[in-house]
Amino acid sequence: MNVIEVKQLTKDYGNKKGVFDVDLTVKKGEVFGFLGPNGAGKTTTIRHLMGFIHPDKGQCFINGMDCSKQQEIIQQKLGYLPGEIAFMEDMTGIKFIKFIAEMKGIKDFSRAQELIDMFSLDPNGKIKRMSKGMKQKIGIVCAFMNDSDVIILDEPTSGLDPLMQNKFLELVLAEKEKGKTIFMSSHIFDEIERTCDRTAIIKEGHIVAVENLKTLSQSKRKSYVITFATEDMAASFAKEGYEIKETHGNQITVTHKGNVKPLIHTLDKYEVTALDVKTQSLEELFMHYYGGEDHV
Repeated sequence: MNVIEVKQLTKDYGNKKGVFDVDLTVKKGEVFGFLGPNGAGKTTTIRHLMGFIHPDKGQCFINGMDCSKQQEIIQQKLGYLPGEIAFMEDMTGIKFIKFIAEMKGIKDFSRAQELIDMFSLDPNGKIKRMSKGMKQKIGIVCAFMNDSDVIILDEPTSGLDPLMQNKFLELVLAEKEKGKTIFMSSHIFDEIERTCDRTAIIKEGHIVAVENLKTLSQSKRKSYVITFATEDMAASFAKEGYEIKETHGNQITVTHKGNVKPLIHTLDKYEVTALDVKTQSLEELFMHYYGGEDHV
């Protein structure tokens, strides 16, 4: 069952800015990543899902409801963390959290308190005196406190220190275990790899790939950095027919996919002093679509 559906979504701001013919589906219980640099169209897509803006063409649906026509019902039920949170700066953090809870009809504040404790948040100070990280924690509390089945997150770890980023990823994985459906935009490869089932890669408003993270992990090409005892051995190995990525003296980097046994069998003929393995990362996949060194 698809919880989120985006069909031919187009919003053209001119100068190649906006989103163009975006098609996406997110299944129930799936954590879906939305990966791309700033300005690629991630926030524009999310704002359509929230019903804040309306498309030039196409439609978005959440739980079968049209995001342009039933946005009030959708917003009431969703957990949502915007990329830029509109705070009432003169409020204290706790008053703002309670204000959002009241708007969403949340009677039981225990989940909010649990999240406050989880992120070591002191919400009693005025928001205008808080750091970006503190404000982000308030946004996270507001997004998750209504225990929604569908959660939309726009650059959720922005401003968080590494410890809190890790806490946040643990929270996402815990929600995933409960069967929540999470749509998460990011430009941080690690958090997508650690949490998501699938990810879409968006470039200049166009979806250029949708990748299954499990399949991607299984099909990643690996680079083996092999250090031989001598340069002559390295030169001899280079003629064995493997895909050579780099050669530096007695060290050769081989790119290989699949069963590694034939490579190991070949290396058995040589004196190897070191063998390091590097797996293709999501970042390298990303660079394949965006261009970059070697167009990996």
